[in-house]
Amino acid sequence: MIPIGAVTGMVVVVFSAPHAYAVSHARPAFAPDSFWYRPVPRDVALNPDSTNYVREFLRQLHAYYGTVGINTSAYSSPVYVAGPQVPTQPVVQWDCHGNGYVDHGLAEQWAAVPIPPYARPADGTDAEMTIYQPSTDRMWEFWQARRVDGKWQACWGGGMQNVSQNPGIWTQRYGSAATGLPFAPGQITVNDLRSGAIRHVMGIALVDAQKWDIFSWPANRSDGYNPQNAPHRIPEGLRFRLDPSVNVDSLPIHPVAKMVAKAAQTYGFVVWDKAGSISLRFENPKDFTLVGKDDPYSDIWAGTPTYRVLAGIPWDKLQFLPDNYGKP
Repeated sequence: MIPIGAVTGMVVVVFSAPHAYAVSHARPAFAPDSFWYRPVPRDVALNPDSTNYVREFLRQLHAYYGTVGINTSAYSSPVYVAGPQVPTQPVVQWDCHGNGYVDHGLAEQWAAVPIPPYARPADGTDAEMTIYQPSTDRMWEFWQARRVDGKWQACWGGGMQNVSQNPGIWTQRYGSAATGLPFAPGQITVNDLRSGAIRHVMGIALVDAQKWDIFSWPANRSDGYNPQNAPHRIPEGLRFRLDPSVNVDSLPIHPVAKMVAKAAQTYGFVVWDKAGSISLRFENPKDFTLVGKDDPYSDIWAGTPTYRVLAGIPWDKLQFLPDNYGKP
């Protein structure tokens, strides 16, 4: 059974003084009119290729493990909230791709980052990490982050100023995801689940995406790969939802699956990256365990294996929205 609470947002840790930690219920708050927070109208026009995109989604679902996966400790970015007194330090770009150069703009964005001393990147080869500082209205995102001789490095990511006025999209070429969409607003948080409702667009990764030069707003780039020009590949950045006429409460599915399905009807998904399976990112439990709290997911899953939590959602009832849906 999922515990129900009265708060929403991400449970994250605030560093307030040496060896003194407090819990905050804030997540990075982007501009109020950001697409991340806007419900999709029930009578919205659909993409003319929606039926074919649904078939393609189902093809990938069956070809890659037969389920929509849930990422928690690996391939889900922990989000650490830094108080105003956390000392800053530079984060150096390391050339993980062997390109022979580094990005000078990234060096400027990472020149002074307030990283709490307990922070650790996600498990897995992507080693993502996000730092958010409400007092300066700034956020930093890192991909393949690591500490070498006590100093932080990362292969890619970005630094964002004026977060509260930002539409929730990185400046072109920056950010960890291939689409330029930050991970923090599209991950499903523990407080989302404890509150009983997910009130934002959910980021989703596909396996096979349309080629890199075809993408949809809010993405500003893509790493799609379709060398054989297979028809009806779904572009990165495209948004889709679950048919709002589906009676989710009548479905015999896990309580978390019902929350995901209802959010999919109201806010929908955005394709924000590629992965080894179709997958959603849930809040990383490092947000809890690194400050001595229990991993919350044993209670939330209630004995159900993670690969079964989203089973039974009627993925054949998806509806794809038009290209560039919601673009200003």
